[in-house]
Amino acid sequence: MTTDDNDTDIRLCRTFQTAPAAVPKDDSAKYLTSGLEADGFQAPDWLVPDLEDGTAPDMKAEGLENTIEQVPRYEFPGEIWPRVEWSYEDGTYREKGREQIDRLASAIGDEIEGVVVPKVGRLEDVRRAAEAVAEAEREHGYPDGSIGLSIIVETGRARSDLREIAKFGEDSRLTALVFGPVDYTAELGGRDLGDGRPRWDGLLEALSNEASAAGLLSIGGPFDDLFKERAGLTYYNAEEYADQIEHEARLGLDGSWSLYPKQTIQANTIHMPTPDELERDVHKIERFNEAKREGTGAVTIDGQMVDEATFKNFVNTVRTVRAIDERRPDQTGDYYDDELLERALELELSYA
Repeated sequence: MTTDDNDTDIRLCRTFQTAPAAVPKDDSAKYLTSGLEADGFQAPDWLVPDLEDGTAPDMKAEGLENTIEQVPRYEFPGEIWPRVEWSYEDGTYREKGREQIDRLASAIGDEIEGVVVPKVGRLEDVRRAAEAVAEAEREHGYPDGSIGLSIIVETGRARSDLREIAKFGEDSRLTALVFGPVDYTAELGGRDLGDGRPRWDGLLEALSNEASAAGLLSIGGPFDDLFKERAGLTYYNAEEYADQIEHEARLGLDGSWSLYPKQTIQANTIHMPTPDELERDVHKIERFNEAKREGTGAVTIDGQMVDEATFKNFVNTVRTVRAIDERRPDQTGDYYDDELLERALELELSYA
């Protein structure tokens, strides 16, 4: 999570929801407009119109036009990040990606926060993608850095250069590192032995660490086992998706990939402090502030010795809630008791 002393500098990406930009239906923009119209906990922090794997090859051009036409029609409460085509090993796909980036910047550069570039290779390929965005900015009169870049880490080369790529992100338009487990597993020759693809815990831990060190966001990969069937009944696979999101949250990832509105509800909620967590940490900050006013030195609260490090953990909870409330007050209003939310918004958060 990127943050400093200002609550509003927390950049939210609890949910990275991809939506096919065109599908073979009478309304080819159906899933894109569904994402743009979403409200409540179904509204993702980042909506990703998908011009890559989520859209059939013969519908890419229509998907690009759908994105350009539909995005400005909605007051979407989160961020818009189209995913373009790219490949470190295929110049044809890179050229398609450059053309899509240029068209997006030309038509809706003011409407998008950035672009998502998949299948990047080593650091030099990430630089190449960043330059493609910079060229589009210059061509269409945007200030340098106004259109961001996020990349999907789904190749062995990107994994090998992950630290260097993250360091590059410290002083560039690079905003987020997203895991792409399907392509990564395929490239490494990983196997599904009947119980799903590998979890790649080492990569996820490195992704979380390197993103945090560089002030970037880290986002987990998609969970595509959407439905289960048992005794003739097909049902949404909520439990296993929740397991994945909870695991990513414990590893410190800032958000999770969503493929479906019900997944968005779960990811938004899991990456949000629970009412019990908020009550716990608000209470501890209130107790600490009382002790501070009384001039107490070392402070023990509910049996826990509180120093600056533990205090920061309490504060992170409150700042996260404040950031969500700033952007999505409908969510905080539904999720938290009014009195608790008011306490969280009014707290003094300085340790000194």
